[in-house]
Parts: sequence; structure tokens; C-alpha cells
Amino acid sequence: MEGLDALKISEEKKKFILELLNPVLEEMVADCIHKMPKDPVPFMLEWLEQKKAHEEDRMLSAEEKQRLEEENKNLGAQVGKVKGQVAEAGRMAVDDAGEDEEEEEDDVDDEPPPDFEKPQGNRARQSVSAEAYGEWNAKKAFVPPVIAKSDEQKDRLKNCLVKSFMFSNLEDNDLGIVIGAMTEVQMTAGLRAIKQGEDGDFLFVIESGKFECLIKQSDGSEKAVKTCEAGDVFGELALLYNCPRAASVEAKDSGVLWKLDRDTFNHIVKEAAQKKRQRYDTFLAKVPLLASMDAYERSQLADALKVEQFAEGAIIVTQGEVGQKFYILEEGKANATKGSEQVMSYSSGDYFGELALINNKPRAATVTAKTNCRLLSVDSRSFKRLFNVAELMEKSNRYS
Repeated sequence: MEGLDALKISEEKKKFILELLNPVLEEMVADCIHKMPKDPVPFMLEWLEQKKAHEEDRMLSAEEKQRLEEENKNLGAQVGKVKGQVAEAGRMAVDDAGEDEEEEEDDVDDEPPPDFEKPQGNRARQSVSAEAYGEWNAKKAFVPPVIAKSDEQKDRLKNCLVKSFMFSNLEDNDLGIVIGAMTEVQMTAGLRAIKQGEDGDFLFVIESGKFECLIKQSDGSEKAVKTCEAGDVFGELALLYNCPRAASVEAKDSGVLWKLDRDTFNHIVKEAAQKKRQRYDTFLAKVPLLASMDAYERSQLADALKVEQFAEGAIIVTQGEVGQKFYILEEGKANATKGSEQVMSYSSGDYFGELALINNKPRAATVTAKTNCRLLSVDSRSFKRLFNVAELMEKSNRYS
């Protein structure tokens, strides 16, 4: 070729071009011109791959070709079988999803509720470890830590946890895992367990001592917003939602804390707590007494609720007895009587029992289930911790 002769290359390279390179290029260019692909580069790359495969096939013997054909056939059968299994698994997953849709909601945590970050005003119950909502803790393989403890320590810790609303409803096996994972922390007066602004990787349960929750003010000073005592939990929201601590917690005297890590809490405790919160949040928001509560405060109340069932005709509270619980009627109807006179009737969303707890006086009336009733109860200690008692005293004049 005249153009090739003009190139200053060796005869060996000219021979390579003429005998090997040109035939391939001419065939590829001809095919490309014939098919006129929109983008010729991917077309030519694929063409070369096919050309290579074709040339490799030509080099195979008849026996090798037959063996490869049989292998391809077997692979095709296996692929078909796997596709069938995948399709069946997909149908089963769809069926399960339909049954478990509500339960699965807790696996995706969730932007902050709309009113979570609204101004708090001067209500008595402020967020202590008020890390903002939003779950960013992905599921992963979990092996709980096991911290060596004496039997005496285990007994003390169990007695402490059963007082805490967050742990009291755990199954025995889960409670055992939590006890194994917790670490004892000795505190002295003035020592801080958590500091405002820090990231949180642990929650704390108080076994003994008093602890003050402090929030920085605009002038740099700190304001005590709450005092925590035995059985109280603080720092839990930092384990659910990755945000800095919103308060510092300082020991007022010597005490003992039990520390639980993020992973153990998220895998063992979180799901039960969140399911309970989600179940009752909508209901609690409709209770007139709780209208002034924000989403965080309602979530704290939901954690403390215990379900009680009463059959038709059963006495729920008795006039003159010491009040230990506050009740919200979730389902059913009930009547309140003084002597033989009916003074009040209750239906879903109504509440009673607050007067005895607020005023530390005996029950003012007897409440009887008119139908089968499902009630949500809060013990006296949690009631006074979670509710604005002064506000309740203004509202609770139904028996006067």
C-alpha cells in the first residue's frame, strides 16, 4: 500500500498491519458503516469482544465444545431454579409485609415530629437529654458485651431496672442481656456523668443518689431544670438519635449509676420502647388533658404507661382509698359514683384519679367499669415527674 510504504516503520510492522490488523479493522469498519450505530465507540468495543469470542471458539476441539455446551445447559437449569426460588420468596415477602406493615414502621426512624423542636415555654417538664429526633442507627450484626459482675451486683442492678419504666417490661432473656452489658459507675458530689454539647454513646440508670440536670443560659450561667433520683433514666435519646447532649447531669451527692452502651440499647430496648411510643402517641395527643404536651413529653408519658384490663362491673378505684395511680380510659365506658349517686361518666380519652395524687388525699369517688375496659395507668411517682401539677389543679374541679 502506497500510504503504508511512506511510513518510516520496519518491514515486520508493515507485515503485521497488512496481514493481521487491516483485515480486522476493515471488517469492523464495514460492519459499523452498515449498521450506523448512534455511538460507534461502544459498538466497536462490543464487536471486538464478539470477534475475540468467535476466534476462541474456532480453536476449541469438538469434545471441548460439547463439554462447554453441556455445562451451559446445566447452568441454565440452575439459573431457572434460582429464579423460581427468588420469585417464591418475593411472594412470601409481600404476604408478610401486608401482615407486619404496622410493626415494620419502627424499623425506619424517622424525622423529628413536627412539634418536637417547638419552643418549650415555662412548663414544668422540660426535655433533659433532649437530643433531636431522627434515627440514624443502621441495623448490623450484634453481639452484646458481657461485663463481669458479682451476684450481688446483678441483684442490685435487677432491682434497679425493674423500677425503671423503660426496662420494667423487658422479657427475662432481654433483661438478662441488658444486665450483662451494663457497667457500674461510682459518682461523687460535683462529678458530671454527661456534659451539654457532647456526643452521647451511653445512657445511665440511677441506682442511688440525686442528680441535677443543668442547661446553659444565654448569659453563660447554668439553670437546674430537673432532679433525677433512683430508678430514673437519663441520656437515652442520644442512643436513639445522634445529636449532642442538650443538658449536663451532675451528682448532688455520692451515688451509683449503671451505664448501658448504644448498641445494646438499640438492639434490645429501643424497638419495644418505640413501638409503645408509636402506638400511644396519636391516642395521647387526643386526650384534652395532654393537649399542652409536645411530642417529646408524650413519648416520655408513653414509656411510663401500663395497660390494665377491667371486666364489666369491676371496681377500678374505691372512694376513700389511698390513690396510687392515674388512669386514662383507652377503650370502654366507666362511671364514677359517690355513695349511690353517679357523678361522672367516662369514655375513651377521659381520665380520672389525678385529684388523689395531686392533693395527697383519699379517692373522692368510686369508679366502676360499665363495659369491659382497657385503661392506661401511670404510677404516682411517674405522674408527678411527667405532669405539670399546677396546671392540673386548675383543670381538675370536676368533683367540687
